[in-house]
Amino acid sequence: MTDPNERRLLSPEEYRAAQASPEFVELKRRFRRFAFPMTAAFLVWYLLYVLLSTYAHDFMSTEVFGNVNVGLIFGLLQFVSTFVITQLYVNHANKSTDPIADEMRNRLEGHEFAGRDAAGTTEGATRA
Repeated sequence: MTDPNERRLLSPEEYRAAQASPEFVELKRRFRRFAFPMTAAFLVWYLLYVLLSTYAHDFMSTEVFGNVNVGLIFGLLQFVSTFVITQLYVNHANKSTDPIADEMRNRLEGHEFAGRDAAGTTEGATRA
C-alpha cells in the first residue's frame, strides 16, 4: 500500500477504467453470488419467525423446558444466524473477493488504469 503522503489523486477516467475492467466485473459477480442468496435466506428466516410469532401463538408458546419456549429459542437463533452469516461472509470474502479487491487497489494506487478508456483499452488504441 502506498504511503498516504505519497498518494496522487486518481482521475475520474482511472475510476471508470477500473470499474469497466474484467476484474471489477468478476468482483461484483462473486459478491452478488454470495450476498443476494444469503440476504434472501435471512429475510425468509426472519419473516418466518415474525409470522409464527403472530399467527402460530400456540406453537411458539410451547414449553421446551422450564420457562423456555419455542418462541424464545427461535428468537435467540436469530442472533446466532446473524453471527453465522457474518462468519460465512468473512470466509467468503477472504477466499473469493479480497484477493481481487487487493489486486485492483494495488493497480489503482500504481495508476495502472491511467491512460485507459472506460472499455479498458489504451487511449488511441482500437480493440481487435
